[in-house]
Amino acid sequence: MPGAGGQTAPRSISPAVARAWVDRWDAQQQDYLPDREDRFTALIDAVEAGADRPDPLVLDLGCGPGSLAVRLLRRIPGATVVAVDADPLTLGLGRAAWAQVPGLRFADADLRAPGWSAGLRLDRKPDAAVSTTALHWLTGPALAALYAELATVLRPGGLLLNGDHMVDDDSQPTLARLGRALIEREERRRFPDGHPETWTDWWQSAAADPVLAPLVAAREARRVDSEHHGSPASRLQVHVAALRSAGFAEVGTLWQRGENRLLCAVRPAA
Repeated sequence: MPGAGGQTAPRSISPAVARAWVDRWDAQQQDYLPDREDRFTALIDAVEAGADRPDPLVLDLGCGPGSLAVRLLRRIPGATVVAVDADPLTLGLGRAAWAQVPGLRFADADLRAPGWSAGLRLDRKPDAAVSTTALHWLTGPALAALYAELATVLRPGGLLLNGDHMVDDDSQPTLARLGRALIEREERRRFPDGHPETWTDWWQSAAADPVLAPLVAAREARRVDSEHHGSPASRLQVHVAALRSAGFAEVGTLWQRGENRLLCAVRPAA
């Protein structure tokens, strides 16, 4: 049955079970991204300051189980967030976990498919599109097509805010190597015996849970790949070039720690 956020939760998964899985998701993400909450905070600060209205409409691209969307709505309760993903498992967990969150709606759409935004049923142009640790798995052409479509979807002056690991160019290789070394050394200090639950562990555990079997089967039928690393879209300049080609006026980093950054692009106001 539809919750207050307008989404339909899977009947076989209770909110408590779904939230337990989302908590595990957040824990393993936080282990790999110690500044994850800081990046969330910076992104939401930018939405709040940039939308310039108490009820912004926000698209969350590659939303997973809704971790960013829920945090954004806690801070900006007047907002509406349309959380977009194509993974039946994470979408199902998000719908079950957050069915009663006002202002949140999940949408099943493949960001690689041309015209993906047409099915979102938007009643006005969004003030912002946001994403965290998701768009790096797109191919270069798919990323360029996504940004080109966003340039037509966002309102004039609207923002694209993408938080992810983006490697800078090769013009300063020593600085790049030292930046990676600082993060790697911090990682070893925090987890000398390895991570308590890795990305792969989480997916394997979810696949083995009989409660999640229908969502896992749907995911396998759709051939969603949970290993997205190594794409050219992990490079900063690929994003910057695609955004400028799409017509975004200003493109730059608002927040950064090593390769972990919040990239912002502004759609021209006129």
